[in-house]
Amino acid sequence: MKKLVAAHKKVGKKRYRETHGLFFEDFEVGDVFEHRPGRTLTDVDNMWQSLLSLNTHPLHIDAVYASKTEWKRPLISSLVTLAIVGGMSLNSTSAKGVANLGWDRIRLTAPVFVGDTLYAESRILAKRRSRSRSKQGVVTVETKGLKADGTVVMTFERSFLVPLRRHGVDVDANY
Repeated sequence: MKKLVAAHKKVGKKRYRETHGLFFEDFEVGDVFEHRPGRTLTDVDNMWQSLLSLNTHPLHIDAVYASKTEWKRPLISSLVTLAIVGGMSLNSTSAKGVANLGWDRIRLTAPVFVGDTLYAESRILAKRRSRSRSKQGVVTVETKGLKADGTVVMTFERSFLVPLRRHGVDVDANY
């Protein structure tokens, strides 16, 4: 990124408003964004999301069952991990996005348990002007979910559509 994009814009004398996301021109292939804050996972996160998504595998929701497995305790559902890591990446990548276009190459590389704190980072893999939407561009990122000790627990690629700066609606203006 040639110039850092401000997280706040001036809206009055000594008054600033948070802004979210980047326009197409702000992305440069190779840039890496570290997403903060991290997120410590809880029993409630695992239970609610597992039940919400109808993932009733006992490894995620039955401590007695899980105690008899190689893990000896409930494993955080990969759907929980994907939702949290994906959500963590939003503000720095697709907060101005028009649409998610797809997730590819989702890999689960290490187990996640209650009490683990996850962080995420995204690297810009590619960007191009949209062929069908002249006022927008497609950005592709690789996102990693990491435990606090640096263990990579998940990777995935995601593509999304974002407006060009001169055509973007400034959603932060009236919000």
